[in-house]
Amino acid sequence: MFLLHIVTLNWPPTLSSACGMAAVWQQVLAVDARYNAYRTPTFPQFRTQYIRRRSQLLRENAKCGFEPGLRRQYLKLRSQLLALRYGPLSEQSSFRASSVRSSRTTLDRMEDFEEDPRAQGARGHRRSVSRGSYQLQAQMNRAVYDERPPGSLVPTSVAEASRAMAGDTTLSENYAFAGMHHIFDQHVDSAVPRLQFANDDKHLLACCSLDGTLSIMTLSPPPPSVKVTLKGHGGPVTDFAWSLSNDIIVSTSLDGTLRIWNTEDGRCIREVRDPESSELLCCTFQPMNNNLTVVGNSKHHLQVVNISTGKKVKGGSSKLTGRVLSLSFDAPGKILWAGDDRGSIFSFLFDMATGKLTKAKRLVVSEGSSICSISARSWISREARDPSLLVNACVNKLLLYRVVDNEGTLQLKRSFPIQHGSQLVHSIFCPLMSFRQGACVVTGSEDGCVYFFDVERNTKAIVNKLQGHGGPVLDVSFNCDESLLASADSTGMVIIWRREQK
Repeated sequence: MFLLHIVTLNWPPTLSSACGMAAVWQQVLAVDARYNAYRTPTFPQFRTQYIRRRSQLLRENAKCGFEPGLRRQYLKLRSQLLALRYGPLSEQSSFRASSVRSSRTTLDRMEDFEEDPRAQGARGHRRSVSRGSYQLQAQMNRAVYDERPPGSLVPTSVAEASRAMAGDTTLSENYAFAGMHHIFDQHVDSAVPRLQFANDDKHLLACCSLDGTLSIMTLSPPPPSVKVTLKGHGGPVTDFAWSLSNDIIVSTSLDGTLRIWNTEDGRCIREVRDPESSELLCCTFQPMNNNLTVVGNSKHHLQVVNISTGKKVKGGSSKLTGRVLSLSFDAPGKILWAGDDRGSIFSFLFDMATGKLTKAKRLVVSEGSSICSISARSWISREARDPSLLVNACVNKLLLYRVVDNEGTLQLKRSFPIQHGSQLVHSIFCPLMSFRQGACVVTGSEDGCVYFFDVERNTKAIVNKLQGHGGPVLDVSFNCDESLLASADSTGMVIIWRREQK
């Protein structure tokens, strides 16, 4: 792979203008950033240095002009070789990685990747590079997909690579579990409402608890253990989110604060108090710019917060009909869905340049029923693009909606029976399902079970059912290669399930 780095520096210059070179080098850098988590896994500090040096060399090289065809050929070749070297990434990670700046470089004020003075604001402040990264990713997406009619197949090489990663077996075989790998009980007697594996990581997991703390757990090297406990909230912790680079966690609490944590040492970097002194119920990072976090509170308000400054973003607020319980962005970060405890899901258009939210659509799922979980996915099954939303709404069903337009309008596609009438139960799309035969979603349930559903089966949609919890299962999370599944319940127990090896 080092040879590729040298090739970048030895493109022969031509007489063509340097117009568009900034876009090209950022595309190359975005490709590198996608796979950065897989480089030197035992030396994470090297990855930051690598991306910084890579950015510097590409910027310097971009000042010269090069033949356009050669540039495109290099970008394509590098993408293919990286995919062969590290394997294909899940859909979520590929979109996340198109934002080059990690949260650490944001908070530490590392040099901006954007050198063009025109990209600076009126006062000379640099805009986030994430906007440019998003626009470049959108251009690349259009180049690949827009020339094909809706529902057509993705490139065969990509499909085959992902299928090989998932395994060429049925859904029932893929989601057969050998049993419990480990049980964490450090939060016993206090519900664990949320848990999530770190981005593109097999063994790092975090959860939050109503006891006011969060835990970061590691599953390897054995035995599994609690790596660090995050203490500081003065009330139950309701939600949290990992940053793209896994070095930052943001969390919300009934104490009315948003806290930003260093995941290595458990230190609280910043505390942001809700201006209305209301309980904070949910949070999510803007996927293309980890400077920005969206927070929902008990007084029906949504708010975009800049975690580098701790200040609200002007124009980044809106009001729902009830307490804001759930949030989810689409993969490009252009649409935000928010659910409340009155049964409504709102869609908002997110302005990448300013952080402004514009209310677009509203869907009443069930009057008075809490929308406690929303998950967005661009590819629902196999090789066909089908933007979808997975929703838990306290109606004893798991709901799957189709996103029908670019304003986030929802159309019910199908539903699956589960026991869910009052608890804040969550569900997820399986990360590797996109090119597999069939498509699977996983949800918790108030009967203490974890359910796997094939969204393409018209009958007998249940693929698997895991039993072992002593209370309602509130959240579930897969690691990046689906070898492990974590589930958390209302008694404070976290179970790690190991997939059966074929």
